Amino acid sequence: MAGPLPGDPYPAAGSPSSGGVADIMREISCEPGRHIAIPGTLNFRDAGGYPVVGGGVTGWRRLLRSDGLHRLSQGATDLLGGLGLRTVLDLRTSAEAQIASSPVDDFARNGALTMNISLIGDDLGEMPGDLAAIYEYVVDRRGAAIAAAITSLARPGGLPGLVHCTAGKDRTGIVVAFALASVGVPDQFVAADYALSSLYLDPQHTPTIGRVQESTGLGDRLTAALLASPPELIRHVLDRARRQAGSIADYLAGHGVTSAELNALRSALVIVGEELDEGG
Repeated sequence: MAGPLPGDPYPAAGSPSSGGVADIMREISCEPGRHIAIPGTLNFRDAGGYPVVGGGVTGWRRLLRSDGLHRLSQGATDLLGGLGLRTVLDLRTSAEAQIASSPVDDFARNGALTMNISLIGDDLGEMPGDLAAIYEYVVDRRGAAIAAAITSLARPGGLPGLVHCTAGKDRTGIVVAFALASVGVPDQFVAADYALSSLYLDPQHTPTIGRVQESTGLGDRLTAALLASPPELIRHVLDRARRQAGSIADYLAGHGVTSAELNALRSALVIVGEELDEGG
């Protein structure tokens, strides 16, 4: 397997990346541009501004994440066009995409390549009933899908990229976590980014459950518990992958992502040196 890249230094959850997630959440949630108000979405966010081991930060408007895009109006797709997206990565099943189709043609007209990579396979109905089991299943059984998602973002000209699923929390959260960890974002920032979904998918204050139910076909199986985003869960995912392979880079390499592709993703996503001094 390929050796670890710079920025993948932490072997497990008990490393120096532990702690401070709540404080980081408060800090990053207040940053201008973190949550992007795209009409028709609830959980549209930017993964920019996170520190990277070895220097630099993730660039703004380079890696974005969202819930389903099927409610977008023409005005909203025009707003997305202004982001200059080159990749729109849809992690939903084909059944979800049929129930709640995204405006693929609009994205294409604005120069974005839309790619569908179902992170869990083809059948939502066969998924375990609790989040931890679902996440373990993805890490243990769907590594090739995670790798394909990372490769799509790492391709030449692949960024700015938008990763989305139905709620923008679980499948999107896993792919974004692997992308951030692979370029060197410390675990506590990865966990804080993941946990921000709790601010925008709170079933007590939004119609989230009904909106997700209608676009997945899950019906009563979808509960408030499945909309939780505890930071320790995504850290467990990263820890599980590291236990299997030694590092996030090695886990991805074991499923077909090359060192050149990970280096390309890092170059495209991370701002360093003079570019950082000029404000990114």
